[in-house]
Amino acid sequence: MLTIIQGGRVIDPGKLDAIADIIIRDDKIVDISERGKTAIHELDSQIEDPTTKTIDATGKIVCPGFIDMHVHLREPGHEHKETIETGARAAARGGFTAVCAMPNTHPVNDNCEVTAFILNKAAAANLIRVYPVGAISIGLKGKQLCAYDRLKACGVIAVSDDGNPVMNEQLMRTALETAQRSNLPVISHCEDLNLVGEGVMNAGAVASQLDLAGISNASESAMVARDIALSESTGAPVHIAHVSTAESVESLRAAKFRGVPVTAETAPHYFMLTDAAVKEWGTHAKMNPPLRSRKDRAAIRQGLADGTIDVIATDHAPHSSREKAVEFNKAANGIIGLETAVSLGLELVQEGVLSLTELVEKMSITPARILGLENGLRSNRPADITIIDADVDYVIDVNQFQSLSRNSPFDGRQLQGKPVLTMVDGRIVYAEGGWNR
Repeated sequence: MLTIIQGGRVIDPGKLDAIADIIIRDDKIVDISERGKTAIHELDSQIEDPTTKTIDATGKIVCPGFIDMHVHLREPGHEHKETIETGARAAARGGFTAVCAMPNTHPVNDNCEVTAFILNKAAAANLIRVYPVGAISIGLKGKQLCAYDRLKACGVIAVSDDGNPVMNEQLMRTALETAQRSNLPVISHCEDLNLVGEGVMNAGAVASQLDLAGISNASESAMVARDIALSESTGAPVHIAHVSTAESVESLRAAKFRGVPVTAETAPHYFMLTDAAVKEWGTHAKMNPPLRSRKDRAAIRQGLADGTIDVIATDHAPHSSREKAVEFNKAANGIIGLETAVSLGLELVQEGVLSLTELVEKMSITPARILGLENGLRSNRPADITIIDADVDYVIDVNQFQSLSRNSPFDGRQLQGKPVLTMVDGRIVYAEGGWNR
């Protein structure tokens, strides 16, 4: 089977940015040739073969497949919110060829049985790559470490207690050291529960207006500082999840300057929204960490621009309407993000915060590097490819989503640019207008 992607602007950060053709045979890239240097003429006889698929990418952007390091697929245990198949469909529609599934399922992914269940469900869905993330501690309880070597042998790609912080410093130190020996990245949910208290949204004027208990920036930044210190003292890498505060960005920037092996991610809602969104969107703007102030949003954007924040991930957190249509204090935290992230990232490009190449790097190449995956448009590599139409205008409609859930504060927002084709192993798993198996 031969597939040719013709005439797109091919962006592989640090390697290529040119109008080029990509030739794919079965599941592998076999050639990438800039226009004027094309090798397509050498395949004339095969191009005329009726089994050859030609994709006209003229005027579009062709990138290495996007990877989301931080996704909640909910299965097993919370299938009314999302399943692995519906989450995979949402990811494919959003331009993601791979996602990392967080372990706060029911039961928790702290053992090989749950890991195998996730992998089997992903294989049955037969869409994108799903990489299970195992728990740092058994049951996410922060008391006893999981068996990392065994989890890795069963298919876990990283460890995290996401949804819960590891409050015990000594346990977190041991986790970093043990995970480093197992060559597993640690993804840290930085939250000091003692500082959160009864808080439900960002501490500030909006919380006061709404008479809601606030969550201080220190609840995150103090734990970020702790994990940086642990990484620095042990030499073990740590990846900080969903960064939301200016103080966290400042600590990360200083740590990187000192050479600490720390990386970090943020999510689109933290560079697009502030806590003022709670007044408009109510519980659809409730998340953890909470939406912060305009100052924090500016710091997040600056952190993305100067490289302090390495990755854009979604923290895709589907919830059913019954878990959101309640009092703010009682509502579940989180929003969905797989089907809007690339378009929201393109707003950063349009506003001059990031270049297009930098956006692709933060959503594709850098997540792969942190996770120890191969990614990029190279000969003899799997053809995991995302094609973007950067010019199309559209309005977000959550009722068109593939996700089972609809909890998004971006519904009705007009955007420019979105993924129009997602390819995994040379097979189109999403294209505008329908699915291709």
